[in-house]
Amino acid sequence: MIAKIVVRYADGKVVKGTTEDLAANKGLFHLTEADTGKRYEVNVELLKAIFFVKNFQGNSEYQERLDVERVGLGKKIKVSFKDGETLVGYTQGFSPARATFIVFPCDPESNNEKVFVVTAAAGKVEFV
Repeated sequence: MIAKIVVRYADGKVVKGTTEDLAANKGLFHLTEADTGKRYEVNVELLKAIFFVKNFQGNSEYQERLDVERVGLGKKIKVSFKDGETLVGYTQGFSPARATFIVFPCDPESNNEKVFVVTAAAGKVEFV
């Protein structure tokens, strides 16, 4: 299945595109850039997170709700990234020993469907 993603590198670089071979147990995946059609391999270790999105435009004025209780998505978690960004959502499988984990947004109206977080890019992770 082809997924729309926004790749955020640890150095701040952002790339929008698609992938069909991203997996939690793999350190590499292929990205096809939305703007250029260029396809190349991405090393997960260089990333901050991968945002699986509904569309590439999003809505910068939309304020995501953090008070929505969602059943079946795991425990509520707060991820404070080393660059200062904070992500609040739900996860079913965080362990500091694992290289990555998935966070589902609190707000079902979010443009993000899920976020593939690189554990090394997180400064602090706590259950809330």
